[in-house]
Amino acid sequence: MRAEELVQRCARGDDAAFAQLYDDTSARVFGLIVRVLRDPAQSEEVLQETYLDIWRHSARYDAKQASAMSWMMTIAHRRAVDRVRHAETASAREGRYAVEQREVAFDTTSEAVVSSLEAERVRRAMATLTPVQREALELAYFGGHTHTEVAALLDLPLGTAKTRIRDGLIRLRDTMGGER
Repeated sequence: MRAEELVQRCARGDDAAFAQLYDDTSARVFGLIVRVLRDPAQSEEVLQETYLDIWRHSARYDAKQASAMSWMMTIAHRRAVDRVRHAETASAREGRYAVEQREVAFDTTSEAVVSSLEAERVRRAMATLTPVQREALELAYFGGHTHTEVAALLDLPLGTAKTRIRDGLIRLRDTMGGER
């Protein structure tokens, strides 16, 4: 039986005609799809989608417009091209996402300049402290000593050492806060 007759019978809901149409034409349709997609697994999926379309739209087939085989090959080609476009769009979307999510490279030169400028600001601010405040802060923050250790090193009561450190920090804050 010819493909045109089988498609017309499919339009009337004839399952046996559809099975015969598939058996007679699927190898050729699959060949076209594989040439477009170059992936056998995806080609099998598209082949199923193609025959589903053929079954659903068989009533639209017009023998005056094209042969049944041409009509089916057109459906298969469109399906395959749609799959390729979908894959390209997904790949482009993933590429854009990867670019948007990548971490910006660390700029060591810029970081070194900022660190140098900050160090200079701290040196200038430290110069505004009294000698006793500077000594207490240097021991506590640059020397890594606790308040108790600073008090012992300077031979001061703990409260006095804490006061010098606190007063020095307040003066640093006031000095550095105005330099922005």
